Amino acid sequence: MNLQEHKNSSAMMVWLSTDELKQLVDCPDDVQRQLALKLGGYCGLRSAEVVNVKPAHVRDTQIGKVLEVPAGKGDKYRETPIPDGLAGQIRTIGQYEGEDTTVVGTESTRTLRRWINTAANELAEQTENNRWEFLSFHDLRRTWATLLASADVDPMVAIEWGGWDDLQTFLDHYQGKYSPEARKRERNKVRWL
Repeated sequence: MNLQEHKNSSAMMVWLSTDELKQLVDCPDDVQRQLALKLGGYCGLRSAEVVNVKPAHVRDTQIGKVLEVPAGKGDKYRETPIPDGLAGQIRTIGQYEGEDTTVVGTESTRTLRRWINTAANELAEQTENNRWEFLSFHDLRRTWATLLASADVDPMVAIEWGGWDDLQTFLDHYQGKYSPEARKRERNKVRWL
């Protein structure tokens, strides 16, 4: 877990490793809460976008499964890749509840913040690592962006998937830290360490 102070606040920005992200999304025992965390961490959705996801938004395309974000920040349309398993979960909800049902069961971003705080506090207690307590829902988007960069996804493709207006915003606010996996990979290049 990487932390960095916000420039204009006392809060911390957090970037999770792949394993920490998995720990987080597996923490709640409620499917809707897990889905919300997965949509933030595996698709890079903002909290306001997560509460609007419907099964009808999952599509098969030439590049694989994507999640449509019909009205992202600034009412901009975009498509972002979605893991097959997550797409399957959402489609299953559509089979039982209907294609136009929101999958996380809340319209409140405040509820999403409560859910992530509950999971983070539980993990802080379980792992005896109080750094979890700094985690916010938006940190899932930061983590997603950094994991894309660590996987060598072209930054211009990443900003398209994430719906950022420009590369500088992406670099300044989201790809601020390298993932622990990338740091370890680079450290292993140095024979004397």
